[in-house]
Amino acid sequence: MNDVYYPDLSPLRTGLAGACPRCGRGKLFDGYLTLAGKCQSCGLSYAFADGGDGAAWFVMLFVCFAGAGSILGVEAAYSPPYWVHALIAVPVLVILPMLLLRPVKGVLINQQWKTGAREGRLRK
Repeated sequence: MNDVYYPDLSPLRTGLAGACPRCGRGKLFDGYLTLAGKCQSCGLSYAFADGGDGAAWFVMLFVCFAGAGSILGVEAAYSPPYWVHALIAVPVLVILPMLLLRPVKGVLINQQWKTGAREGRLRK
């Protein structure tokens, strides 16, 4: 039998890097948010992964809080015209989610593998 040792890797570190949760070397994603079928390095199948809406929910929660906070903060401090708010809000509310979505999805999938989390099933 071929017993290969895989170190205990941090889901945070491997998820942010978009790396395999088992070996940390292979790619987790094929595209921007599309999962690869399996790790090219260790052969781990990513069939267990259920990305769902968790990453989108966490990113949306954070970005809406940061976006509303930045808009209200600028308004309270400077009372600028509306076009200044547009210059601040559009990048925060459009670009920030695009930057955060992939790393957050990677962390959640790697944490799912680490904890062995699976979809809930009813007993029959």
